[in-house]
Amino acid sequence: MLTGILAFFVDCIIGDPKSKWHPVVLMGNLISLFERLFYHPDDKDSRKFAWGAVLVLLVLWLTYAVAEGIMLLSYKIPWSFGSTAVGAVMLSFAISPKSLAKAGKELYGLLLAGDMTEARRKVGWIVGRDTDKLDEPEIARATVETIAENTVDGIIAPLFFFVLGGVPLAMAYRAANTMDSMIGYKNDKYLYFGRAAARLDDVLNYIPARITAVLFIFAAWILGYDYKFAYRMMLRDAKKHPSPNGGYAEATVAGALHVRLGGYNSYFGQQHFRAYMGEQIEALGIKHIMGSIRLMYTATVLFIIVCYAMFGL
Repeated sequence: MLTGILAFFVDCIIGDPKSKWHPVVLMGNLISLFERLFYHPDDKDSRKFAWGAVLVLLVLWLTYAVAEGIMLLSYKIPWSFGSTAVGAVMLSFAISPKSLAKAGKELYGLLLAGDMTEARRKVGWIVGRDTDKLDEPEIARATVETIAENTVDGIIAPLFFFVLGGVPLAMAYRAANTMDSMIGYKNDKYLYFGRAAARLDDVLNYIPARITAVLFIFAAWILGYDYKFAYRMMLRDAKKHPSPNGGYAEATVAGALHVRLGGYNSYFGQQHFRAYMGEQIEALGIKHIMGSIRLMYTATVLFIIVCYAMFGL
């Protein structure tokens, strides 16, 4: 797990560099290219699904092959630490604790300063809902939900697949998650074309989501939050989430922080209700943003420690 430890420190120090050569940006470009080639609006639904599945397979294969090729080349570096360093840098591109924390802290600062206009604009960068009329509690809720849910697919899941199959498998997971974020929507365009990507993401996150919930419970215990209530809320509310995986992180964090997540969200002017998770023991506020960040970092460190102790990778 030395590569994983180094990747975590690289991310904490450097973060996610904004570059057109960032691997996730390149994955997005590849997905867009295949979408232009394979998506035809007039195709039958079954044909859209088939071409969407072809896109998924090609992106996974190419991502894995390129990552494997880079790792094989890294073994030829004439110093023993070379392949570990290359692997750590590559893996750091697949995880995003610093980016999550940065987004949360920025919104915390804006709310603390009372800059609601900018806070509404910035929270719109991390959620898909309408944000122009959100008040402070709703901005805090959107931020906490994002940090909780993205701890799964932005941190724990890539590290989980790294433990299973090294850097290439972690990068393939990141490609799968990117496909879901780009084409895994239940709308007219992507309902069938993006179905394979959405289902694959659900399958890949099934175990990591539940591991993350357990990690959050232990993190709550370490940090002095209500770990017992976190466990109760996970059991009671996790399955209420529309995603088969998203509720495990959100319900557990809600319980740990004594807040209630979920509720009414507006998308393109239309109100949609998502089941509540947790209990409103405390009114949601900016302090809970920092609480979710602390839980995210602690859960990440716990996962790395446990993997190192068990596998010594």
